[in-house]
Amino acid sequence: MAQKLTAEARKAALARLPGWTDAQGRDAIVKKFVFRDFNQAFGFMTRAALVAEKMDHHPEWFNVYKTVEVTLSTHDAGGVTELDVKLAEAMERLAG
Repeated sequence: MAQKLTAEARKAALARLPGWTDAQGRDAIVKKFVFRDFNQAFGFMTRAALVAEKMDHHPEWFNVYKTVEVTLSTHDAGGVTELDVKLAEAMERLAG
């Protein structure tokens, strides 16, 4: 089972993940991605879903038109783990 990141490791991870912040009221990280249009947003979600499925680690997300709001937390560990950081890094690459 994945282990929750220490406060120092979490701070270091957020420092290298542009736009990602701590979620208010829970042990998670969040980011709002804004794309050119719905097609671009949905394409991002499709590519991210394939990565998440391979990792067996799935995001919480919400999509309206060209905006995708992502929340990452490892529920089994009760907070943010290296899995969340790796998925966030992959999402950054996919978002371009």
